[in-house]
Amino acid sequence: MDEIQEIALLRAELNKASYEYYVLDNPTMSDYDFDHKLRRLEELEQAHPDQITEDSPTRRVGGQVAEGFAEVVHEVPLESLQDVFDLEELGDFVRRVQESLDGGVEFDVEPKVDGLSVALEYQDGLFVRGATRGDGRVGEDVTENLKTIRSLPLRLPEPIPRLIVRGEVYMSKKVFEQLNEEREIRGEALFANPRNAAAGSLRQLDPKVAAARRLDIVVFNIQKAEGVEFRTHTETLDYLERQQFRVIPRTLCISMEEIGARIAAIGDGREAFPYDIDGAVVKLNSLADRKVLGSTAKFPRWAAAYKYPPEQKESVVEDIVVQVGRTGVLTPKAVVKPVRLAGTTVTNATLHNQDFITEKDIRIGDTVLVQKAGEIIPEIVSVVKDKRPEGTVPYHLPDRCPVCGAPVARDEDGAHVRCTGAECPAQLLRHLAHFASRDAMDIDGLGPAVMEALINAGMVKTPADLYHLAPEAVAQLDRMGKKSAENLAAAIDRSKNAGLARLLFAFGIRQVGQKAGKILAAYFSTMDALLAATEEDFTAVPDVGAITAKSLWEWLHSPQSQHLIQALREAGVVMENTDAPTGDALSGKTFVLTGALEHFTRDEAGAQIEALGGKVSSSVSKKTSYVVAGEAAGSKLKKAQDLGISVLTEEEFLAMLRELGATI
Repeated sequence: MDEIQEIALLRAELNKASYEYYVLDNPTMSDYDFDHKLRRLEELEQAHPDQITEDSPTRRVGGQVAEGFAEVVHEVPLESLQDVFDLEELGDFVRRVQESLDGGVEFDVEPKVDGLSVALEYQDGLFVRGATRGDGRVGEDVTENLKTIRSLPLRLPEPIPRLIVRGEVYMSKKVFEQLNEEREIRGEALFANPRNAAAGSLRQLDPKVAAARRLDIVVFNIQKAEGVEFRTHTETLDYLERQQFRVIPRTLCISMEEIGARIAAIGDGREAFPYDIDGAVVKLNSLADRKVLGSTAKFPRWAAAYKYPPEQKESVVEDIVVQVGRTGVLTPKAVVKPVRLAGTTVTNATLHNQDFITEKDIRIGDTVLVQKAGEIIPEIVSVVKDKRPEGTVPYHLPDRCPVCGAPVARDEDGAHVRCTGAECPAQLLRHLAHFASRDAMDIDGLGPAVMEALINAGMVKTPADLYHLAPEAVAQLDRMGKKSAENLAAAIDRSKNAGLARLLFAFGIRQVGQKAGKILAAYFSTMDALLAATEEDFTAVPDVGAITAKSLWEWLHSPQSQHLIQALREAGVVMENTDAPTGDALSGKTFVLTGALEHFTRDEAGAQIEALGGKVSSSVSKKTSYVVAGEAAGSKLKKAQDLGISVLTEEEFLAMLRELGATI
């Protein structure tokens, strides 16, 4: 078999495996084999670029970063639906339709997915464009991001000249929970719910970010089809299933009684759906009858969306327990008497923070009204004050961490109370992840899975323990092996020389980010000087305010922090500034980097500039000296040209560095 034939074979195998895994939920190929074959296909396509096609599985990993989204005028408007909030209203809708069509009509009842509506356009069976709903008439072109969705077919098995399909992009509940866990480890803000996460992910300018978010899609309507005829809505959905789409589940009903029973069944079984639902959609099945009824200025007359009311029940707060999250936030949780809500038994309810508890005056022993917020998280709506027993007292969060005993501190915005312990066991995974991250100690190969394995094996209890790991012991962990363990040991050893600026950032001190770490390291030069400084000394540093100074001083003088610093010092971690400029050839010069660079990452290019005394900025202004423009440079390049600022290609930038004596 030659390489061209191998490309065709691999493409067919991988597309088939994706359909079986993501649409049919019946995988026939292992993840290992899939990844291995995908890598082989990428290699072959690089060797034969003329063989790359738009429906190749390699197109799903994300293309170039976009500067913005182009507008798309929907050929067929993406109408919204009229909401109804009780079965009486829905019954009125059903009767109106029946009377308008002389009875004897069928309705299709489907779950209403709480996601982001999109239109998918295919030409001759090939996916060519996808757009958000927008205002229903004009949306945004998100084609490259939609291509990253594994369950979306890029080529249809039965091509027709033109097909426009409407669907709902969503983030599964399982992926949402995993994503928030990962964001918590990295200390990033958590997404509020799957719909917000999906919407934010689909509108990422970098398709690689969208790909990493593992979005999914379910389709529910044909907007336009050329070359094929349909009589009913259910026929269109059957057709879409044959085209390998994930299609919305549906049930045909002929009476209000059947419709009501189906809506109740969807509501009771909502936990079984992979996506969030916020209602049920009732649609007329006959496409000819839909044309007869038409639409109002706002809604089609042949469909309605029934919205489930939030189910609320009384329960009793039996206890309030405090959990310490991976970012150190103390989260209170009410232990409530078991109660059945939205198809599940609820035994706990979130209390969010101290302000929430105080505002609602929630106490242990109270009878409370509980509901599921967004059908996911149980929460307390209110206290039934006239059922409050005597002797209850207001609840306050502890002033010390319940896990490690370190003092807690309230965030500047007042929303959260956080543990300040540098060695708090509850925060260990998050501390390690931040400590080893690229902008901190940059320990390559120390990913979350390896960290969890090290923690679970009892080999690492603080970041300092990393520097005492024996490669032969690490090699015994799952998915490691001798070579991986040796590579990890070498990366850990290299990180000892990361320098004071990176170390300060790696500690995860509140208010001390990368920039502050560099400023403090340059000003004080050594860890000993930092430990000897007062809060007033810190506020004397340019760009260091009173809040940062207080947070830094308190962290440095915490017993846990001093124990960690000493352990790292004994392990040989450098505690002096190593980022001092090696020259001043670029002193007073400000650079802006834009576009994709071939020879550097942005951080590497910035480090070269700073080593020669220059500065790097993220925005172009009249004070900018040079803009370095890589491939696909966008608005920053245009602004530089408008302002008459010098623009360097990457080759010109390299030549400048070499001329100034930089080591490339």
